Amino acid sequence: MVSALVVGGTGFVGRHTVAELLDHGYDVTAFSRRRRAESADNLDAVTHVTVDRTDTEAFRSAVDRTDPDVVVDCALFHPEDARVAVETFADVDAYVYVSSGGVYARKDIPKRESDTPLHSYSPTHGDDDTMASYGPRKAECDRIVTRAAEDGVAATSVRPTMVYGPKSLDGWDGSVSWAPDRPGIQNHHEYWIHRVADYDRVVVPGDGTAIWHRVYVEDVASALRVVAEDGTPGEAYNVADRLVLTMEDVVDLVAETLDTSVDVVHASRRELEAVGLTPDDFVLYHHLGHNYPHVLSTCKLAALGWESTPVEEAMERTVEDALASERDGSAFDPGRAAEERLLDAVAE
Repeated sequence: MVSALVVGGTGFVGRHTVAELLDHGYDVTAFSRRRRAESADNLDAVTHVTVDRTDTEAFRSAVDRTDPDVVVDCALFHPEDARVAVETFADVDAYVYVSSGGVYARKDIPKRESDTPLHSYSPTHGDDDTMASYGPRKAECDRIVTRAAEDGVAATSVRPTMVYGPKSLDGWDGSVSWAPDRPGIQNHHEYWIHRVADYDRVVVPGDGTAIWHRVYVEDVASALRVVAEDGTPGEAYNVADRLVLTMEDVVDLVAETLDTSVDVVHASRRELEAVGLTPDDFVLYHHLGHNYPHVLSTCKLAALGWESTPVEEAMERTVEDALASERDGSAFDPGRAAEERLLDAVAE
């Protein structure tokens, strides 16, 4: 049996990756900084190790005891940790680093792994743990992984775009974020799910065509496994839904999943500002302040045999999980009272 280590195995992507590997016959160990909740039967086979990767000696000692054949690294956010990782995992059969679609520096549509330049990196980025430096830090980790492959390490990168999907797995705490420096990012879709579930009129900024390419979390997990098994060392692989949805498409798909109807009310910047709002107050609207469509090419990954889940199926699972949980995306609520004032003005 092939042994696999998932670093960051209790995070959002990490938990689904553990499940994916178990389903395909791997013997799985999960590293995390926090002790997990007690698991249900289907995850009892996982060996859990509590270790902080920034404690290099303890981290390497834990890896030596695990002796993995395959490593999937879901918790790599800083170049100094990347340098330790490629040295520590120099002899494994496959090391897969979970990068990000945020590494790309140019507004290509779509962004392609070999053609679109990555963000540059400077030491000041290393001292900044915010989203402002996230792309440059992850891009530098990509470059470290690529150079390691040139030196003989079986290292690859997988670049997911905006990840969505069910947070709950049996016995795993769904509140754990997959990225420590991206708090709450997994709740973005839950805001829209609850808006559609709770109201018959929903405000969508602009004309509804804003695009931020998304990817279903189980598809990220399957991509990581496929790349570990068939990827080429030194290569990077984008992962995203094969179907690109606009912001209004997402709202309509949620409504269809809930077997309900909703009136989508478009609002210009001027109309929003009249009630104290801006388009950027609405999550998934040109997310993170970008003012252009963010789309990733997935042809390279598809050439390895990977396929994405149909968006209807992915959203159904996402909606079911969100409504069954206590997570409602309220942290991203721009304020329903202000929306109601706008809706009333439009109606008049």
